[in-house]
Amino acid sequence: MPSENSLSIVILAAGEGSRMRSKAAKVLFPICGRPMLSYVLDAALALDPDRIVVVVGHKGDDVVEAIRHTWIPQNPRAAKPGVLEFAWQKEQKGTGHAVMCAKEVLESSSGLMLVLYGDTPLLSGDLLQGFRDYHVAKGASLSLISFTPEDMGAYGRVVRNEQGGVERIVEARDLTPAEAGISEANAGMYITRTGLMFDLLSEVKNDNAKGEYYLTDIVHIARGRGMQVSAFTAPDAQAVQGVNDRYALSLAEGAVRRDILRKLSLEGVTVRDPSSTYIDFGVEVSPDTVIEPQTYLRGATRIGCGCVIGPGTEIIDSTVGDGSKIWFSVVEESIVGKNVQIGPYSHIRPNATLEEGALVGNFAEVKNTVLGKGTKAHHHCYLGDSTIGAGVNIGAGTVTVNYDGTRKHRTIIEDGAFIGCNANLIAPVTIGKDAYVAAGSTITDDVPPLSLAIARERQVVKEGWVTQRREKGR
Repeated sequence: MPSENSLSIVILAAGEGSRMRSKAAKVLFPICGRPMLSYVLDAALALDPDRIVVVVGHKGDDVVEAIRHTWIPQNPRAAKPGVLEFAWQKEQKGTGHAVMCAKEVLESSSGLMLVLYGDTPLLSGDLLQGFRDYHVAKGASLSLISFTPEDMGAYGRVVRNEQGGVERIVEARDLTPAEAGISEANAGMYITRTGLMFDLLSEVKNDNAKGEYYLTDIVHIARGRGMQVSAFTAPDAQAVQGVNDRYALSLAEGAVRRDILRKLSLEGVTVRDPSSTYIDFGVEVSPDTVIEPQTYLRGATRIGCGCVIGPGTEIIDSTVGDGSKIWFSVVEESIVGKNVQIGPYSHIRPNATLEEGALVGNFAEVKNTVLGKGTKAHHHCYLGDSTIGAGVNIGAGTVTVNYDGTRKHRTIIEDGAFIGCNANLIAPVTIGKDAYVAAGSTITDDVPPLSLAIARERQVVKEGWVTQRREKGR
C-alpha cells in the first residue's frame, strides 16, 4: 500500500513550445549533449520519489522513446525499479488539464505530489529538497515556488497577505497599479497532497480567452476554502525559469557548461579558456590533462591523465589514453591509446584504433583501421579499412585504395614495414613483415616479408626535348 510519506512527482512535458519555432519537442532540445528533460528527471530523482510521471503530448512518442532509451540518471543507483512512468495529454487544454492527465496513473497514491516542468533544466535536487522541507515545516495545504527574475515580463505575481502567506496569483495582464510593483513571480511549481491536488483541479474552469484549464487557479480555489498557501522563494532565480525560446536555451546551456567545467577544474583538469571550451554532460577527463581553447568533447568521450587536447579539436564518443596529444583535429568513435600524437589537421573517423605511441600527423585521415604500436603516418595520407602492425612507417601521400565501386576491401600491413611516399595500395593486399614499398608505387599484389616492391614506370630522360619543341613552335 502507498505510504502517507510517499512522494510522486509529475513533470509536465506535453507543450508545443511554439516560441522555439521548431517541429521537435521542446523538452528534447539538447543541452550539453542530453535532452533538457533529462536534467529535470535527475533533479526529481534526487528526492527519492516513489513515482515520476512525465506527462507527454506534442511529439509524445519522440519524448517517450528518447527518455526510455537515452536517459542515464546522474545517480543510477537512486532510481527505483519502475519509478518512471508516462501519461498522455492527447489535447492541449492547459497546465491544469495536463496534471489531471496523470490522475489515472496516480489514483492509488496518497502521499505528496510535486509538480514540475520539463523545460527547467537548471533545477537541482537541493532546491527541490529545500522546497519539500519548507512545505512540511510550514504545515501548509499547498505550497508553490516563487522567484525574483531580472525582468518580470509576463510572469504571474505572488500576492501575499499580512501573515506572509500567499493570497492569490495575479497574471501580468490583470495587475492593478498597486500590484504592478510586486517583484515576486510565480514559478508554477507546486507541492500538496496527491488527493488534494486532484480535488482542487476538479474545480478549475476554462472560462478564459484560451479556453484552457490553468494550474495557477488552484491557489485561489485553495484560499477560497480557507486553506494555507505558502511560497518558497527560490535562492537561484535562474534555476526555476523555463526555457521558452532559443535564446533562453543558449543561456541555460551556458550555465550547465560552466558547472561542468568548474567540476572538472576542481578535479585536477586544466581548462585553459572556459569561454571557448565545450564539454558535454557525462564526458570524463582525468587529472593533469590540459584542455586548450576551442575544444569540443562530446558524447561518451573519456580522456586519460596527462593529455593535451586542443586547441581547435573535436572528440566525439571516443577514448583517449594517458599522455596523448591531439591538436587541431577531429576524432570520432575511435580508441586512442597511450602516448599517441594526432595532428595538426588530422581526421580520425569511426572505428579506428591507434595503439600506444602511434603518430598521425598533419592532413591525414584514418578510418576503420588499426594502427599498431609506434606506427607513424606523419602527413598527407588516407588509411581506410586497414590493419597496420607495429613500427610501420607510412610515407607522405600513401593511400589504401579500399573501394572498388561496389565493396570495401581490407589492406594488411605487417610489423616493421616501410611504405614509401605516394604509394597506392590496392586492396585487398598484404604487405609482409619488414617489407619495403618503393615511393611512387601502385601495389596490386601481396608483398612477401623482407621484400622490396617497385611498381612504377622506369624514368626516361630526353635531353634537348624542350629546345626541339620550341623550335617547332616558331
